[in-house]
Amino acid sequence: MLPNVLNYYEKTEEVNRLKRIESELEMFRTRDILSRYLPPAPAVILDVGGGPAVHSFWLAAQHYEVHLVDIVPIHIDQAHAAEKREGKLASITLGDARELKFGEATVDAVVMLGPLYHLTRRNDRIKALREAHRVLRPGGMLLAGAISRYIPIVKVLTRDMLNERTMAVATQTACTGQHRPDPDLDFFTTAFFHHPRGLEKEIRLVGFRRCTTLAVEGPARLLGEQFSERWAQPQTRQWILDTTRNLEADRSLLGVSGHMISIARKP
Repeated sequence: MLPNVLNYYEKTEEVNRLKRIESELEMFRTRDILSRYLPPAPAVILDVGGGPAVHSFWLAAQHYEVHLVDIVPIHIDQAHAAEKREGKLASITLGDARELKFGEATVDAVVMLGPLYHLTRRNDRIKALREAHRVLRPGGMLLAGAISRYIPIVKVLTRDMLNERTMAVATQTACTGQHRPDPDLDFFTTAFFHHPRGLEKEIRLVGFRRCTTLAVEGPARLLGEQFSERWAQPQTRQWILDTTRNLEADRSLLGVSGHMISIARKP
């Protein structure tokens, strides 16, 4: 992993990110999608790039056999520490999505919600997807997350951030997928942001079939700085959740969703 990406996660409390009100929609929607598309428990789930195991522990509580792999040492330490209050995972391993230490056809599902946008070179993303395909049993499911390349444009428009520097970052990301923010701007770290068709093309290239892509947050982030206030109101919150789920497969809206999840099956 690039040094600046590792530095980003050492300084960012990823373990608490999904607990913040501005991230709750992402958490709820991600778990809604996982609960509908994962095979039934007690299937064996490999959570690749699962960070400090926020989703891993939730899946384990649903009686899955969950193995966590992450490349960031502090995330592994946090996952081990959390076992004291959350319960044991089947395994917690420091490792690379491009070279998984699991045997061929040994897991029922691979959840890969982080690696693809931290692998900025296409060859590396293909390696990670090939590894997911290798470790899956026939008929196994891949749930792969990505960030939309258009989300920086949404951000600068909805948060009144239009200036020469932010517009340059947003334009480059939209055109190339390569996200290279200035360190002092309020953007994510170095990453690759996908076009929905490009994400599906990479997944199909390694042999997966029946690939479909769903929006996680959908258009809700168009609320901009008003999101937290509207999310805190029960009636508005439920409407956002219902609308996001109803529109999750609408191809014309995928680009405005911060995150996407592609679901595919190994033949």
